[in-house]
Amino acid sequence: MTSVPNVTLNNGVTMPQLGFGVFQVPDEETTAAVASALEAGYRSIDTAAIYGNERGVGKALAASGIPREELFVTTKLWNEDQGHDRASAAFEASLDKLGLDHVDLYLVHWPAPDRDLYVQTYKALEKILADGRARAIGVSNFQVSHLRRLMEHTGITPAVNQVELHPGLQQKALRAFHAEHGIATEAWSPLAQGAVLDDQAIVGVAEAHGVTPAQVVLRWHLQSGNIVIPKSVTPARIRQNLDVFGFRLTDADMTAVAGLDRDLRTGPDPDTFN
Repeated sequence: MTSVPNVTLNNGVTMPQLGFGVFQVPDEETTAAVASALEAGYRSIDTAAIYGNERGVGKALAASGIPREELFVTTKLWNEDQGHDRASAAFEASLDKLGLDHVDLYLVHWPAPDRDLYVQTYKALEKILADGRARAIGVSNFQVSHLRRLMEHTGITPAVNQVELHPGLQQKALRAFHAEHGIATEAWSPLAQGAVLDDQAIVGVAEAHGVTPAQVVLRWHLQSGNIVIPKSVTPARIRQNLDVFGFRLTDADMTAVAGLDRDLRTGPDPDTFN
């Protein structure tokens, strides 16, 4: 079985650097997809309340027979459930759907700045952490301005910020802020929904190493220090996305991929999405 390296979060909890995401996977397909991922060797599973597939994830975890302590489960709080009391209730609903007594990482899904609730929402997460119902807490899609405000008004620096990150959107300033403050960077849409896989620079690197363009991009993330959560429902591709530890990109390869940064998003802008 592939051995995935761990990242140590700022509270000492370890998290697999490569995990399995289930964004846009229908609930009825999620159990089979997660089962394939667990069988392949993934131990970190990333879901969210808004994905509507927490029950499917929970069924696969329960059926796997894998000891709970070997699994790392992340879910996220949706925008409509922001606010201290609503966040607490939404977390309990997520636990129930997952069939778990705790998660390993709980994230505020978006800052939703017009709602102006993310500070009090995060304070609810701090209580969840203190109660042992989440082993780590963090945020998703937060910009530097959101992080600064959060850190000024709460007591616990987020362990993780999960953001859109791929060769076309490398988030260099945000990643530098994370590094300065001990926040782990986690990449969603790590392959830009496939948009970067036809780029000749990536294709050339893939040919040189005898691997696929997707494997090159995932390897670039790992060597850049990012946590990464590729998604697929195809068992062969699920296995292929995990098979990125038998080669290493050269400095020239890394530079070639770094040259593709265009500040292009495939998803919403965190400053305006509410």
